[in-house]
Amino acid sequence: MACIVLFISMLRHFDRLFHILLLVFSLVEGRKDTMDLNEARRVLGLVCIEIGKLENASSDPFSRPIIEAACQNAYHVVREILYHSSRAGLQSTDKNGHDIIQLAIINRSEKIYNLLYDIGERRNVYRTCKDSCGNNILHLAGKLAPSSVLNRRTGAALQLQRELQWFQEVEKFVFPSCTTQENIDKETPYKVFTREHKDLLKEGEQWMKTTAESCSITAALIVTIVFAAAITVPGGSNQEKGTPLFKSKVAFIIFAIADAISLFASSTALLVFLSILTTRFAEKDFLVSLPRRLFIGIFSLLLSTITMMVAFSATLFLVFCDNKPWMLAPICGLAFIPIAFFVSLQFPLMVDLLRSTYSSIFGAQRESTNLRILVNRILEKLGVWFAR
Repeated sequence: MACIVLFISMLRHFDRLFHILLLVFSLVEGRKDTMDLNEARRVLGLVCIEIGKLENASSDPFSRPIIEAACQNAYHVVREILYHSSRAGLQSTDKNGHDIIQLAIINRSEKIYNLLYDIGERRNVYRTCKDSCGNNILHLAGKLAPSSVLNRRTGAALQLQRELQWFQEVEKFVFPSCTTQENIDKETPYKVFTREHKDLLKEGEQWMKTTAESCSITAALIVTIVFAAAITVPGGSNQEKGTPLFKSKVAFIIFAIADAISLFASSTALLVFLSILTTRFAEKDFLVSLPRRLFIGIFSLLLSTITMMVAFSATLFLVFCDNKPWMLAPICGLAFIPIAFFVSLQFPLMVDLLRSTYSSIFGAQRESTNLRILVNRILEKLGVWFAR
């Protein structure tokens, strides 16, 4: 570390320091498994200190590094630069005239967006700024995200949902008049979003229909099986009274409860999947309505599958394992196999649906991560005041 500090302190050329910063930020962002993250951040802080010592009246020495970091979604680098220089977040633009908050929206970097949301002294300027094509930041949110960002989501439906969440968040940030502004192509932000996401909407509709159709077939089969098992109870019934012969057995009680739960859950899943297939598939339906229905349907299907296997295991024990408790082990082991396969395949999708629909990616860091930058700005202003 001492050698690195000495080497950096000897450099006074902007381009060399810039390349060192890019090297450090690649270590921070892309090599977390081979390098300690705290050490990389410490080196990054030293590089930022040396860049801050450069005297360049024509431009801010942090301008080029922060733009490069914003384009590559290097959140830690942007945060460290803003800690050392508040001007970098206000005056830095790329060759297309995009500042860092516009780049954060274009590249769908929620961490950088949250970082800049409340700390900008030009917050009203951010709300009304436009690029060379007359696009405000809501127009930029309406454009399709890069493919590398879209591929982070599972399925086209969740990709469209994340795009709608971004558009909705930026819509809350801008002034109401920005929602009806037109760019040089005479398009409002809503028209831009509809045009850019037309193909993704079709893919999301197809993905949702395919998933619902497959799951509805499984739910219908389970309904048929558990309903037949309910009316033909294991062991038969008393010919005189019509009551089940094994009604006093614990295994029969388990069978009855599990079979009833499976029937109700599979019926619920079947109705939910049918409601998905008959919906209109509008853009806003992908925001909450369709993901919530799909989650309820898959959860109900999972519950019906588990309880169906419990009912079947109870029936096997009741009919074929007469007073042999040791038979429980192989029966439970075999029943666990299909349950484990189904859970391993569908549980990640359920988690993605739940997290994407009910866990917001915006605002979680706004209260805590900006404190250091605010304190640094106060100290900078005090330093200017005392210098006078």
